[in-house]
Amino acid sequence: MVEHREQVMAALRSAPGFEDAGEGAAITRLGGLTNLVHRVDLDGPSVIVRIPGEGTEEYIDRKIEAHNARAAARAGVSPEVLHAVPETGLMISEAVPEIETMTPALFASRNGAPGRAGAALAKLHNSGEAFEFRFELFAMIDDYLALLATKDVDLPEGYHHVVAAAAPVKDALAGADLPLAPCHCDPLCENFLDDGKVMWIVDWEYSGMNDPLWDVGDLAVEAEMDAAQEAELMRAYFGREPSAAETGRMVIYKAMCDLLWTLWGLIQHADDNPAEDFWAYATGRFERCKALMQSPEFAGHVAAVRG
Repeated sequence: MVEHREQVMAALRSAPGFEDAGEGAAITRLGGLTNLVHRVDLDGPSVIVRIPGEGTEEYIDRKIEAHNARAAARAGVSPEVLHAVPETGLMISEAVPEIETMTPALFASRNGAPGRAGAALAKLHNSGEAFEFRFELFAMIDDYLALLATKDVDLPEGYHHVVAAAAPVKDALAGADLPLAPCHCDPLCENFLDDGKVMWIVDWEYSGMNDPLWDVGDLAVEAEMDAAQEAELMRAYFGREPSAAETGRMVIYKAMCDLLWTLWGLIQHADDNPAEDFWAYATGRFERCKALMQSPEFAGHVAAVRG
């Protein structure tokens, strides 16, 4: 029996049109680092029931999330939202049939997967949809640091030094004429669903208007892509070879996403989230960020963006 069956079915029955959802429904627990996410297979449709994790209201605006999830569905890259309750964070959406939930291993083994992901991101970014919320990297770092100051947790040694060392990156990005587009902003592999022809994107908790190359760089990190996979991702995204400045932005965001999500991991660690070892998650991301920023090529990428 599924551990959260009664909770999931009660949540589903609270939605219009699902009041009589049967006891015979098959329920499957899906991935998720902070939320309870289940697929419910009914006599007719299959749906996804997302119950928010405890404490997530500290850093996620569920009203913005619902708005952006519906906009992403209109853009044709995400399943339709059937029911959302911003006050509680409950969300019920259509399930995409016959898909694989992506992992780094699947991005490496499924032929064309990086390209399909690049095409999906391009479709979102070029959709003309307007997301609520402006995803601002350095402001979010400050916000997460302020939240962590209220919790009993230490930062990895040298974190503030690396933030200070990122000042040239901040200046280069501020001085560039960067586009803004509706962005996912948290492109974990598990948020990409592949049917072999099309890549779907789900989970819009951190979404907002952002430099679209954030999504491309962050996905390259999350999927642990090698140089060939990154090249496939970028060519599919642009429909051409990227410029040096475009490649520079992508590489910069590979480092900066690790800088930001280090803090997110520390918040999960402080909140005793049992999904995984979040101290190891945070420190691992921080070390990877430092290694990239200290690499011989990194300054050249920053210069290309500035130029």
